[in-house]
Amino acid sequence: MIPRYSRPEMVKIWDPQTRFRIWFEIEAHACDALAEIGVIPKESAKTIWDRAGSAVFNVDRIDEIERVTKHDVIAFLTHLAEFIGEDSRFVHQGMTSSDVLDTCLAVQLMRASDILIADVDALLAALKKRAFEHKMTPCIGRSHGIHAEPVTFGLKMAQAYAEFARCRTRLVNAREEIATCAISGAVGTFANIDPRVEEHVAQKMGLKPEPVSTQVIPRDRHAMFFATLGVVASSIERLATEIRHLQRTEVLEAEEFFSEGQKGSSAMPHKRNPVLTENLTGLARLVRGMAMPAMENVALWHERDISHSSVERMIGPDATVTLDFALARMTGVIEKLIVYPGNMQKNLDRLGGLIHSQRVLLALTQKGVSREDSYSYVQRNAMPVWRDEGDFLALLKADKDVTAKLSHAELEDLFDLGYHLKHVDAIFNRVFGQA
Repeated sequence: MIPRYSRPEMVKIWDPQTRFRIWFEIEAHACDALAEIGVIPKESAKTIWDRAGSAVFNVDRIDEIERVTKHDVIAFLTHLAEFIGEDSRFVHQGMTSSDVLDTCLAVQLMRASDILIADVDALLAALKKRAFEHKMTPCIGRSHGIHAEPVTFGLKMAQAYAEFARCRTRLVNAREEIATCAISGAVGTFANIDPRVEEHVAQKMGLKPEPVSTQVIPRDRHAMFFATLGVVASSIERLATEIRHLQRTEVLEAEEFFSEGQKGSSAMPHKRNPVLTENLTGLARLVRGMAMPAMENVALWHERDISHSSVERMIGPDATVTLDFALARMTGVIEKLIVYPGNMQKNLDRLGGLIHSQRVLLALTQKGVSREDSYSYVQRNAMPVWRDEGDFLALLKADKDVTAKLSHAELEDLFDLGYHLKHVDAIFNRVFGQA
């Protein structure tokens, strides 16, 4: 996590002060529940809130204590006692460190999810606007990077919209799955703490009790969460790669906005490079790379070990901060994307009508020609066009086998661009709903 690829709201979730505030709230809510069931005095629970509820915790002091204790939660509890005094003996009653750490991580990931979902909403809005703007802007569709048949630029944006709508659903599901609370004590048996305490803390922190937590919340939940972030990152990369290809000089159907005073190269003043989408490709690789360690964290020893801890201390902030930045950057790219319909038309026309080859093939089969012969007739007229040795329609009109079945007028009708776009409305209705 570095400032260059970070946004303040997400970074704040992982700030030490935020983390210690969440730790305190978990402990204080647990004390409230303990007081309610008569385990500790109600006056003590109130004192804990009164003396530390608005405290600004001294991160340096906690770090100083940890250098001696070699234990972060004990260091925090020691510092907390400096605020609370005698009643601090009731804090952490029957709890274990993982109760605090795992429940805190759940809160942080839940809050991070809310930001990421809002990020996707902003990207969806940008994609929808551009999709309708270019709903009927024709451009060439490509398979294997080679000209295939016509599509529209709006359909490209609609496809991305549908993909990120699925990403949003996945994030919502990941948020729900990660949002569990564990206040079950050592090895998760509730031997020294009542399950009602867990239920109370969960309710106060916006979580659900973990059904069986051992001493930690099961890490399959976290694996699914980070895997979901990896899938969202992959969708960002797919869209970024599309834009990078469209910006290539020999294509130039769309390009990133190039601002006043921007420089593309230290050596070549003419350059306008797709730097934002290249950057997004790299960031996606990072987020995706954090999913595998999360999956490897699932296999802990017996009721717990801490092999997962060092991983999560890094990938928790890094994955969420990076994906937040990437989603916001992609939204900006889409909002400001420069589209060149004229170049799209030039590229459509570049192969001299070959994009209509399938229509001719099908028309011949409808006239009684076998598929094998139809394919042969069309292909033998298409190949010279690849070598820039003629116009496809003209060559077809000069082919006696073709014209024995299709008149010149019929052939001309088969070269109608609008034919390929007749179901665009139907596709848009599937993606965006009825207008």
